[in-house]
Amino acid sequence: MLPGPTPGTSVPLDGPRGFAVVDVEATGRSPWRHRVVEVAVVLLDARLRPEGEFATLLDPLGPVGPTHVHRIHQADVEGAPRFREIAPRLLELLAGRVLVGHHVSCDHAFLGREFARIGVPLPPVPLLCTMRLARAHLPEAGSHGLAACVEAAGLGWYPAHTALGDARVTAELLRHCVGAPSCPPDDWAAPLREAARVPWPRLGRARSRPSGAAVPLRRREASYGPWLPGSQAPEVVLTPPGAMGSMA
Repeated sequence: MLPGPTPGTSVPLDGPRGFAVVDVEATGRSPWRHRVVEVAVVLLDARLRPEGEFATLLDPLGPVGPTHVHRIHQADVEGAPRFREIAPRLLELLAGRVLVGHHVSCDHAFLGREFARIGVPLPPVPLLCTMRLARAHLPEAGSHGLAACVEAAGLGWYPAHTALGDARVTAELLRHCVGAPSCPPDDWAAPLREAARVPWPRLGRARSRPSGAAVPLRRREASYGPWLPGSQAPEVVLTPPGAMGSMA
């Protein structure tokens, strides 16, 4: 059982915390009917400098969905945490930050539904979409899917359709678009201030594990590019449960 948020409490903020670049892989296309099976967050400060990252596979409590797309097999999620077990940590990571993603409304919708299932409404956090940024500041992109934008920006190979790979390269794409001459230099000041004012709920630790047991994370990892054209990309490696850390 996961304790609910304490009424009237929020994460204390000293000022703008920066950006949370998110990506989810899911068991299908509908946030209402399908579940998140992998989530990643890459943290950037207000100047887009890296601050940390979080990623894990999740047990969706059912079929993992389109393995041909996300390459997650049913056996991969055995021993992975459930969403409610990582929800307290995820709230801490997102609090006070602008939420960034490529087609961020999709990632936001899936996260919102997962939190709603455990009785926690997400606050109205500011969103920043790199797909929209690419349309405005990356005219050389033939289309605006993540792979096409990454290629047009010259960011090299990345492990596509892994949550961490997509989140990492989306962070790089954000930096690329913000650095474009057509992008106003102070365009993010208002969203950062707005994000810092949003009150976020706090959650206690999930109690679905044996008393005192840590929640093991399970992460898919691959070396990040860029790689030379024609070179063989490294394989995505699935870490054993707990090898990438745990949450007490």
